[in-house]
Amino acid sequence: MENLTRIALLQARAEASYQANLEKAVSMIREAAALGAKIVCTQELFTGYYFCQEENHDWFATAEDAREGPAAKALGPLARELGVVIISSIFERRMAGLYHNTAQIFDASGELLGLYRKMHIPDDPCYYEKFYFTPGDLGFRAWNTRHGKVGVLICWDQWYPEAARATALYGADVIFYPTAIGWHPKEKAQWGAAQHSAWETVQRGHSVANGCYVAAVNRIGHEVLPTMPGSDGIEFWGQSFVADPMGKVVASAAADEERVLLCDLDFTQVDSTRTHWPFLRDRRIDAYAGLLQRAALG
Repeated sequence: MENLTRIALLQARAEASYQANLEKAVSMIREAAALGAKIVCTQELFTGYYFCQEENHDWFATAEDAREGPAAKALGPLARELGVVIISSIFERRMAGLYHNTAQIFDASGELLGLYRKMHIPDDPCYYEKFYFTPGDLGFRAWNTRHGKVGVLICWDQWYPEAARATALYGADVIFYPTAIGWHPKEKAQWGAAQHSAWETVQRGHSVANGCYVAAVNRIGHEVLPTMPGSDGIEFWGQSFVADPMGKVVASAAADEERVLLCDLDFTQVDSTRTHWPFLRDRRIDAYAGLLQRAALG
């Protein structure tokens, strides 16, 4: 494996058409590969609007098969053609009545190495994900790809140190977080800066605590669903970033730009950091039984 591995995060504005979003992603992946990227990651649910702003059964028709659907048929061959690893986030139809928020991991050979199904499912105003998504059942893991060992978590998973820790313990050198997070427009003035700061800070903490890279890729744009005319919608805050194993932000994008965000990762830093700051060595795994309970009181 190369000492330096260039990754690319695809920060984009969603279009109304599935096909338009897929074509945009393909174009951005080609651009990333031409610029030397070896691992490319899309934002969460990149093929459409963030539909979880409402509970509407019609949106189930937009889900697809994770192995045989149009995203898989387009991105697997593209990964093989370009020799890049592609991580793509889709709305998965597993079977009638069973749907997931899922990431596909394609190796540079074009092979679908596996899936990650979002484990933590939120239910907040304009983020009604429990209506659509069954919690993931594939657990946390990492994949050995041609260009590095990658872990994948999705959006709301960002707030859980347990998820990052488990993924790191499977050997991930970098954890990717496809994301769709933004402001409620009426709250932005009062809470916006603090909300964004908390989001970035907690993920930088995951990189420090686990001695690995963290790469968060968010969407941009003010999305008002066509089925909800007159609503406030969500203003997605972009600001995709990469943090190194010491928690330093080493690449970032603005809040309002479509961008292929590039960053060169030195995976030897993971071993060096974990050796000098041996948090994994000093874990008291004999004392953590309470973590397997909803609340460990007493």
